[in-house]
Order: sequence, then C-alpha cells, then structure tokens
Amino acid sequence: MTPRKGPLVFAIPEYSYMQDALAELGGFDRGELEVHEFPDGERYLRIATPVDGRDVVLIGGTISDAATLMLFDLGSALVRYGARHLTLVVPYYAYSTMERAVRDGEVVTAKTRATLLSAIPPACYGNRVLLLDLHSEGIPHYFEGELTAVHVYGKPIVRDVARRLGGDDFVLACTDAGRAKWVESLANDLEVTPAFVYKRRLSGSETAVAAVNAQVDGKRVIIYDDMIRTGSSLLGAGRAYRDAGASSLAVITTHGLFPGDAFDRLQASGLFTDIVCTDSHPRVLALRDRGLTIESTAALFLPHLG
Repeated sequence: MTPRKGPLVFAIPEYSYMQDALAELGGFDRGELEVHEFPDGERYLRIATPVDGRDVVLIGGTISDAATLMLFDLGSALVRYGARHLTLVVPYYAYSTMERAVRDGEVVTAKTRATLLSAIPPACYGNRVLLLDLHSEGIPHYFEGELTAVHVYGKPIVRDVARRLGGDDFVLACTDAGRAKWVESLANDLEVTPAFVYKRRLSGSETAVAAVNAQVDGKRVIIYDDMIRTGSSLLGAGRAYRDAGASSLAVITTHGLFPGDAFDRLQASGLFTDIVCTDSHPRVLALRDRGLTIESTAALFLPHLG
C-alpha cells in the first residue's frame, strides 16, 4: 500500500512567505497558482498543481476584502477539483473587534466573514479553518456547517520572546484590564508578576490612564498586546509604566498592523527598547529593516497539519 502524501500547501500571493516557511518546516509540497488581473480589474485564478485526492492547505489572512474573496474562491475551487481534505490557515482574521453589535444597525463583520468562509463546499474528508490569537474567544462559534474552526494560540512564541527580552525577573504587562486574564495566565506560566493599567474614559474617543495595578518600580516591563493598530493605547500604557518607575520597556504583539506612520510613532516615542511581532500580517515584512523583530508562526500551525 502506497503511503499517503503529506498536504499540498497553497497561499494567496500576500502570504507566499508563509507558504515557503510552512512547506519547508513540514517537508510539504508547494502548490502553484496563476493569478493576474484583467484590464477591467477582474481577477483570473488557476490552480496549476493537481489536487485530486490530496489533503490541501490554503494560507490566506482576511487582510482585505479582495484577499477574503480570493480565499473563498480558491477554497471552493480546490474542493471542486478534488481536494480530499481542506484546511484554511488564517493567521490574521480581520474585523475580530467587530464581533458584536454595540449600536442598533451595526454589522457584525466578524460573523459575516465567518458565514462566507463557511459556504465553501465541504471536501470529502471535511474542511477546517485555523485562526491565530483571536481578539474574542467567541469567534470560532461563528463558523457554521461543515467548516470546523480551531483557535491556535501564540503563547509559545510570546513566552519564548518574553524570556529572551526579560530574563528571569520582569513584569508581564498589558495595555488595559481587558486583556488582564490572558496576561495573568501567561505570567503564571512564566512565574513573573502580571500588571495592567486602569483607564478612565474622557470622551467617546479619548481615554486616560488612571492607575497601574502592580509594583513596577525598578523593573523591566514587557507589554503584550494581541493587536497593535495605531499604537495609541500602547503609548499611553507605556508612559504610565515609565512614570510608575519601570526601568525599561519592551513590546510583544501577535498581530502588527501598523497603518500609516504607526510604527514610526512608536519608535520615535523612545519608550521601547524592542518591538516584536509575529508574521501574521504581511504588512510587517516591510518594517523588518526598520527595527521591527518578526517571529515566524509556521511552527504553531504545523501540529494541526499532520
């Protein structure tokens, strides 16, 4: 009996770097795609590697509406052309903060995106989606039908980086009380002190730090935030820890979005000795040579693909 081959790994163009890393780490075959645009903006897609009878992995974060639709189109086509089992690897799931309606009429985009991906036809051995460090634990329940959602946690990366940056004696902190339970759990694993800041809302768009909950005077403080967008909350928390006597500060995030000049503003603040993020969003690759340290997530997904 001929042994079954390992999975065949495809990726949307923005995630080709992760396709290379995952295929090399797991010894998997790379799948080839043909992608180009017609003059009117419509997109041509072709699966150039045969997939009939193969377990298939498709990597693609929902980093834009176009990327989300490509993930849906390719996933549907891979099943149509005979994929035995389909696994979507989604390192960055956009709209994760839009997981519930706060005001009447708001669209719960985290759910509508899940509904779209759930509509990919099922492969004969089923479909899965792997999601990394979601902002809300409830999002996997938005996926329906034949698509099984798996929440993959980035704790191993955060733990290792925190030890590398902080040594044996540091404070593991977060930007607000909203992530306090997660940071407390990780701090317990590391046997260090957790900390967070209390915020006071000044207006609909402004907050101010009211207090720091733990003793950080003279301590190295490592701040973890699951997602950095503009960095405004991070800067506010960083100043609060500095003013409370922290000897130095560093930052770890899973999802570094850094729109516009966000990364430059963080660097220019002079608050942080190190800023570290994973490669969950392709935007960070352009910042590698400007002082951002990037950690690969391929090893986190590998155990789910055997």
